[in-house]
Amino acid sequence: MFDNDTSFYRELILDHAQNQRNWGLLTPNDFDHAESNPLCGDVLHLTLQLDAHGVIQSVGWAGHGCAISQASASLLGETLVGKTFAQVAALRREDMLGLLGIPLTPNRMKCALLPLKTLLVGLVDQRHWEQVEDGE
Repeated sequence: MFDNDTSFYRELILDHAQNQRNWGLLTPNDFDHAESNPLCGDVLHLTLQLDAHGVIQSVGWAGHGCAISQASASLLGETLVGKTFAQVAALRREDMLGLLGIPLTPNRMKCALLPLKTLLVGLVDQRHWEQVEDGE
């Protein structure tokens, strides 16, 4: 099983960092929000298109940063398609970190969580994000 195979996840992260899925902003869109990590300079801009029932049909993003933040954005984008805003608002830091599958240093944690922060701050608010970031 791959759950404990960090080499598999390292390859997955490199693949997503080099071959980003859902790259490019969507126009028109139903969600548009950008955030940055001032500690390292990573920037992420996330856009979403919904169907008539409020289900995410398309994800588009752009930004720059380290391999971890870029891979995280790519991985999260694949996860969001087919979900409602209510479902994605319930995502937690463990969900995002689980997509990466490798242990991260405290400095890399903010890089990995930037896509989730962008989604949740734009969708709910900064206070909600702070609770998620703190593991509440």
